Formats: sequence, structure tokens, C-alpha cells
Amino acid sequence: MTDRRTTLWRHADFRNLWLGLTASLFGSKVTAVALPLIAAVSLEATPFEMGVLVAAEGLPYLFISLFAGVWLDRSAKRPILILTDLVRAALLLLLPVGWAGGFLSFPLLLAVSLAVGACTVVSDIGSASYLPLLIDRKDLVEGNSKLELSSSASDIAGNAMGGGLLQMISAPFAVIVNSVTYLVSAVFTALIRHREAKPAPVVPEADGGAVAEPNMWREIAEGAQPVLRNPVVRTLVTATLVFNLFTLVIEPVFLIFVTRTLGVEPFYIGLIFASAGAGALVGALVAERASRLLGLGRAMVVSLGIAGLAALLIPLATQLPKTEASLLIVVMHFVDSAMIIIYNVNQRSLRSAVTPDHLQGRMNATIRMAVMGVTPVGALAGGFLGGAIGTQQTLVLGAIGVLLSGVVILLSGVRSVREIPDAEPVAV
Repeated sequence: MTDRRTTLWRHADFRNLWLGLTASLFGSKVTAVALPLIAAVSLEATPFEMGVLVAAEGLPYLFISLFAGVWLDRSAKRPILILTDLVRAALLLLLPVGWAGGFLSFPLLLAVSLAVGACTVVSDIGSASYLPLLIDRKDLVEGNSKLELSSSASDIAGNAMGGGLLQMISAPFAVIVNSVTYLVSAVFTALIRHREAKPAPVVPEADGGAVAEPNMWREIAEGAQPVLRNPVVRTLVTATLVFNLFTLVIEPVFLIFVTRTLGVEPFYIGLIFASAGAGALVGALVAERASRLLGLGRAMVVSLGIAGLAALLIPLATQLPKTEASLLIVVMHFVDSAMIIIYNVNQRSLRSAVTPDHLQGRMNATIRMAVMGVTPVGALAGGFLGGAIGTQQTLVLGAIGVLLSGVVILLSGVRSVREIPDAEPVAV
């Protein structure tokens, strides 16, 4: 019998996709540290400019996701993934060239950040949509687990590598590493032998029975159908939105609570963030096993439930001495991150499996836009509630909201789903 745990490592095309994405993820962690440092140190950016730079990270998701989804569903995805890697590599090289040539400025840095972010949106949606075309649907949980493994490992090793590089060389030149990793990613993606046929989107008939001309807005609306009409995808999106909303309610007040209320020392704060990366790594390793043991639906319910209970440990830490409270929060972050990855691997695999191939790009784009759209709502609500009712009460409210995301799945038919369906579904 084939060992299921190593099946995709023997799949040459998946291996090349995994290697390419892993390379780009590691390099992007260096850039995530380097760009703010270029602004703050090299360009002496104002606080307002720093805020604009941070906000620029999410803007491409809000404004181009839906259009990117249509483009990806109209086209072969592999060439687009290669193109986004090459463009990002070229864009990042503008920064060290600009620094060396004396024309690096904040507007140039912001423009590069936005353009790289736009390419990243296309790449993220494209890779999520390409995976179901590259491997069998029954292997989606394993495939997504391995991709999450790369993401988690890059959070740990990539950030460490970025810090070391920035100590040795200046930030504008550190981004050269990311340019190289994007080129490596392009090479591995180019080595994928699978050639997808150019998609033939399902286009509705116009009046009189003639085939209607392609229309961007109609195709965007068509791509939203799996999200709005398919009860499985609709449930997963609802649960994810609830989870993200209340997680972001917690985020603005978390550091205020642990530093001011608990008086946690910087050493333990570092451990807290390190434990989140370690937890994500463990979650990626056990996600497939959890879905086999519990069933896909139950694994999602259990993971969200444990994440909510872990979040409740934050305000309960006030009842403990400082050291024990700090260690409790470290453990909470580890468990919470592991559960988030288990949920994400399973929900992403299931929604891909129940969506027709010609709608994968638009389905993923619609969901990404919705998930990013709730980000400022949750963050602003958390900041407001922290000032209005207190940080501890806001943390409790956020934890209860995270628990509710599991209830959404528990009260739906998704909880009884045992495994990924093999066959491609028909359009909804």
C-alpha cells in the first residue's frame, strides 16, 4: 500500500511548486523586515509615512483581488505565476539600485511596495487555484499541509535569516536576497511539466440564444456564486470571517494587556511570538492526521473550539504570578497557532474540492477580498472596545467570538464531512 504521508513528495510537479513557493516565502520574510527599516532608517520616514507603508500592504487585496481572479480563470495559471515572480524580482532590484544611484525616495519605496503587493495578490490567488489542477482532489489536504509547512518554517527561519542579513548589510541591499528567491521560484515553477489547457469559462447566453461577449463584472459575479450559493463554501467563509473579525478585535489590545496589565518582560514577549511560529509549524505537520482521525468537519470544529479556549487563557493570566502568566500566554500562542493552521488546511482543501475548476481563481479571490475587508473593521472595533470597556473585557469578548466561529460549523452540515470528495463538482 502506498504511504500516504509521502505521496506528494514523489509527485515531481507538486515538488517543484512546493520548492518554488518555499523559496519565495523565505525571501519575502527578509523584505517584510527590510522595507520598514529602509523607510524608518534610510529615508527617515515620518510616523504618518510609516502608517501609509503598513496600510499599503493590504490595499492590493481589497482593490485587485476580484479582477485577478477573473484573469486567472481566463488564463493558464502557470505562466502567470512565473510572470509575477519575475516582475517582483525586477521591482525589488530598484531599491538597491536607487540607493546606490542616489534616487531612492519614499514615493519610490511606496510604489515598489504597492506593485510587489499587487503581484503577490495574483501569486497567492494563483497558487491556491493552481494546486487543485496539479494534484488529485483526494490529495488536497496533504498538499495544503505541505504548503503551510513552508509558510510556518519561513516565519521562523526567514525572520531569523532576515535579522542576520540586516546586521551584516544595509536594508536596501538585503532585498536582493528576495529578488534571488523570486528568480529561484520562477525556475522551479517553469520546471513543472503539467500543461493546463486554456480555460474555457462558462459564459451565459445573451438574448436570442447567442453567446454573450466576455464581461469582467459578469465573470466576477459568477465567481462569487460558489461563495454565496454553495452551502459548504458559504459556511466555511462565514466561520472564517467570524474567526478573523474577533481575532482582530483581540490584536490591538493584546500587547497593551501583556505589557501594561501583566507587566510581561521583553524576553517573554519574544517567546510569545516565537511560540506562534513553532505552533504553526506543528499545526502544518499534524493537520492531515487530524482530518483522518476526526474527519474533516469535526477537525475544523475541534480546532476552532480549542483556539477559542486558548484565547480565553489571556485574560485569565491576571490570576497568576508574572512568570507563570507569561509562560501560560506562550503556551496559548503555540496552541492557538497550531489550531489555526489545522483549520486553514482543512477548510482551504474542502472549498477547493467542492468548487469547479473554472471558478477556482474567482472563488479564491472573492474569499481573499472578504477576509482582508474585515481586517480594519475588527482592528478598529478592538481599539474602540479596549478604550470603552477595558482591555481584559475586550479580550474575553474576542475569545467568545472565536468560539462562535466553531459553532457556525458545528450547526451546519459541514461538521459531518468525513473526507475530500474525489470528483470535480458541477457548477452551482
